[in-house]
Amino acid sequence: MHDHLDPLAPFPPAPEGARYGDRELTQLAFNARVLALALDPAQPLLERVKFCAIHSGNTDEWVQKRLDLIRQDADLGEDARGWLSAAGQLAAIRAILGDVARRQGRILEEVLTPELEKEGIALVDHTSLDEEARAHCTAVFEERMYPILTPLAIDPGRPFPHISTLSMNLAVRLRLADGGTSLARVKIPHQLPRFVALPPEPDGHLRFVPTEQVIAAHLPRLFPSVEVLEHGMFRVTRHAHGAFAEEEAEDLLETIESGLLERRFGKVVRIEVAADCHEDLLAPFMAEMDVDEAAVVRIDGLLDHGGLWQLYGLDRPDLKDAKWTPRVPASIGRGEEMWSRIRAGDILVHHPYESFEHTTQAFIERAADDPKVVAIKLTIYRTTGIDSPIVAALIRAAEAGKQTVALVELKARFDEEANIRRARNLESAGVHVVYGLIGLKTHTKTCLVVREENGRLRRYAHIGTGNYNPATAGIYEDLGVFTTRPDVGGDLSHLFNMLTGYSATDAYDTLLVAPRTMREGLLQRIRREVDAGPEGRIVIKCNNLVDREIIDALYEASGAGVEVDLVVRSMCAVLPGIPGLSERIRVRSVIGRFLEHSRIFRFGTPDRGVDYLIGSADMMSRNLDRRVEAIVPITDPGNRARLQEILDVLLADESSAWILDPAGRWRREQGDPSSATHDVLQRAAVARH
Repeated sequence: MHDHLDPLAPFPPAPEGARYGDRELTQLAFNARVLALALDPAQPLLERVKFCAIHSGNTDEWVQKRLDLIRQDADLGEDARGWLSAAGQLAAIRAILGDVARRQGRILEEVLTPELEKEGIALVDHTSLDEEARAHCTAVFEERMYPILTPLAIDPGRPFPHISTLSMNLAVRLRLADGGTSLARVKIPHQLPRFVALPPEPDGHLRFVPTEQVIAAHLPRLFPSVEVLEHGMFRVTRHAHGAFAEEEAEDLLETIESGLLERRFGKVVRIEVAADCHEDLLAPFMAEMDVDEAAVVRIDGLLDHGGLWQLYGLDRPDLKDAKWTPRVPASIGRGEEMWSRIRAGDILVHHPYESFEHTTQAFIERAADDPKVVAIKLTIYRTTGIDSPIVAALIRAAEAGKQTVALVELKARFDEEANIRRARNLESAGVHVVYGLIGLKTHTKTCLVVREENGRLRRYAHIGTGNYNPATAGIYEDLGVFTTRPDVGGDLSHLFNMLTGYSATDAYDTLLVAPRTMREGLLQRIRREVDAGPEGRIVIKCNNLVDREIIDALYEASGAGVEVDLVVRSMCAVLPGIPGLSERIRVRSVIGRFLEHSRIFRFGTPDRGVDYLIGSADMMSRNLDRRVEAIVPITDPGNRARLQEILDVLLADESSAWILDPAGRWRREQGDPSSATHDVLQRAAVARH
């Protein structure tokens, strides 16, 4: 990989003596590792284009959520919770954001675009088109763009227009009839595709023109009575305000709705600008939006690579991963048989290797339609739209007279509006809807079904690591367990009573529940391994590991001789392999076709006894202290063996794994390509089913 393209090159190493990695830099480093896959020739070409689009979306979300909070900490001189000062962290992040964005532009221009052209897919400039192609663009402009575009002049009689977050805009300078000049803005509506598709060429090759270039070429049509002097592209990102004043709220739903309205007008934290946009053209817009030069990221090339999803949508299966069809485990059974199968023993399912539709979704749908089921209780954090089969099943259950409870987390970031709509639809159907607890997000993935059997009630439980979302279940790697264990069912009843009423208890027999018992339960298990010394063993798989108390406990375990393996997808503040601190800790991150999302915890050895647990929580203070989370021990020997198999595959990966060094830098494994985690587990699923 050429250094000028390497998206991880801009990240500074942690200095000698640092105890923790920087939380924010580790998140951006994960985004950069995703982008690095766009350079991997082993990946199908359109999958590489997809990774460019995913990187842009991930970075947009991070900038909306975190950048202004970091700026505020820097202004206040707050501790950055890492090896950088707050001001140093902000400066490093701004430099990294700009540098990686420019490298991404070069990856698209120098690597992906030439390879796409070889496959008959060309990204072309409007200026390079022949007369026939330009005529096609003009026809598209007149028929599909002109009717919905709104040119907005900016002068004393017209207020400065609101510029919405993540919007693409043309800044335009005009010469008026009296000889003076004025500014205008043209927003590129999100309803328009990112690229204009030209008619296929005789050889079947496809060409695509960026939509903003087509609009820019027709600016005189939007401003017919004045002269267009110049134009420049820019894109705005605003802070997604998420601190709703819920403690003072009389109605949480109305408070969230009000906060969403405020979010539209959040502070502008980033302006991406085309490199050829003149500073004096952009300056008035920056002044009106009250941002300084530090917020500007100049990009030579295409803005908003998220629009590359349009190219990924092309019908070119030869340029994509082979289609994967999740397997249907025979262990779950069909219809009425499902209940007897779960009664016979706990069932572990692994998505997307095993079908969500025929396991977790079928469990909820069967419960809704089964006349013996008297109650269903479910948590909803993120799911599909109003046509969600999960929501539809809950509505059917309520209409059938079942006691149906849905805890809908209104504060799920960027899903608030969708969850408000779901909550209202559920309420109108008679579902008992609870919005969550004041001051806490409900992030747990739990479902409790109560069924009448032979004159008594039996509880069926599902506890998982992922959302009840059929769409993401096809690309997110997650685990779930179905059980009728009385201890688990009793704990879930306590948990739902806490969520829906005023009950609060620490008396959970089996589950580790945040914020009540989870932190201490995990620390106790780590301490047990510390006491075992060199006979101890810890393996943790999670999305993020930045909680300092947990990290310090793992450092203590390393010092006591415990071997520790951590598989952390994204943020990781552990610095492994440092003598006297973490020399027995190894950290890896697996990135590939599926998003690693499950959380698995393993403590102990076969000789001393091993604990396996799965659940919804990452190792962050927000998860352990400010969210409702649940982790469940896995007791069935066969299910424990499957979890160990998954961990073994992850730890043996020499292809899609990245290794963290003592300075907090990531390097890609370059070994056996057949060891790639997702390929190995797909083959295992085929063999198993």
